[in-house]
Amino acid sequence: MQWTRQNLFSSWGNTLTTLLILAGLLWALVPLLDWLIVSADWRGSKRVDCSSGGACWVYVAERFDQFLYGFYPEEERWRVDLMAVVLLGSLSLFLWSRVSGRTATACVFLSLIIGWFTLTGGESSLPPIETRLWGGMMLTIVLTVGGLALAFPVAILLALGRRSTIPVVKIFCTAFIELWRGVPLITVLFMASVMLPLFLPDGASVDKLLRALIGVSLFAGAYLAEVIRGGLQAIPRGQYEAAAALGLGYWRTMYYVILPQALRHVIPGLLNTVIALFKDTTLVLIIGMFDFLGIIQASLNDQEWLGLAAEGYVFAGIIYWAICFSLSRMSKGIELRSNTHRV
Repeated sequence: MQWTRQNLFSSWGNTLTTLLILAGLLWALVPLLDWLIVSADWRGSKRVDCSSGGACWVYVAERFDQFLYGFYPEEERWRVDLMAVVLLGSLSLFLWSRVSGRTATACVFLSLIIGWFTLTGGESSLPPIETRLWGGMMLTIVLTVGGLALAFPVAILLALGRRSTIPVVKIFCTAFIELWRGVPLITVLFMASVMLPLFLPDGASVDKLLRALIGVSLFAGAYLAEVIRGGLQAIPRGQYEAAAALGLGYWRTMYYVILPQALRHVIPGLLNTVIALFKDTTLVLIIGMFDFLGIIQASLNDQEWLGLAAEGYVFAGIIYWAICFSLSRMSKGIELRSNTHRV
């Protein structure tokens, strides 16, 4: 109550502003909550079951599995569930103080390699599943996590190369970063999907998902490189001199001294790039791949569910916000863990 008096009702002007804002919120939220929850239809299996005038969540319930798995065969979806659990377990290691960052990173990369062969069924006894059947949230996560896993090593090398004293290396890395940052992702995906096959020998082909992953990873690598370079510039010169005094070479200095500190400084910037890439994966629809948002848009063309675009986009917005907010909380946990020695 004291905080409320001091910050919201401390003067006539603040009181009037507070009351106007509350009135606006009530005017907007009451009908919105009525449409979302109170008058919404929750049970049923067909469009005719939505007759109350509120949101038709029957549509979301009936299409929920497709939103998650795309066209992945129903009898093989346990693979997706298994790899989701493994990936979440690997990512949670970053928040466990007893596990080093290098160990957690190695576990994530290992889980991604195992996950790729599990989902595709290649080189194993599992039935092969073509990547053209992948879609929904599964495809969004694969593009995001797989693209970042490939982009991160590239970004580190580009950031180090741009600060190199060797002119050829510096010019190449600078040109690469500026080139990929200067074109939109939609152009990169279009080139990877349409133009790249034209330069391949006759009879040679590259999987469309793999082409998209390569394009996404190179695009994200250019942005991550600049974030990491900012962290490298924040390291004082004394750290380099101390490493040289210990007899460490360039690569050992970077691995043991400089990069761990630089990455700690740029955790918020790295997370910002991760969230941006996660949302940018919706652009793969232009090359015929149905990610989470894409498959929602495609489902709205079904005659059974015409006119339910609002429900589809609201559901997509809630899911995207929940995942991005969870990533921000995870980043906060990593920041707190990395700064424990400063407390």
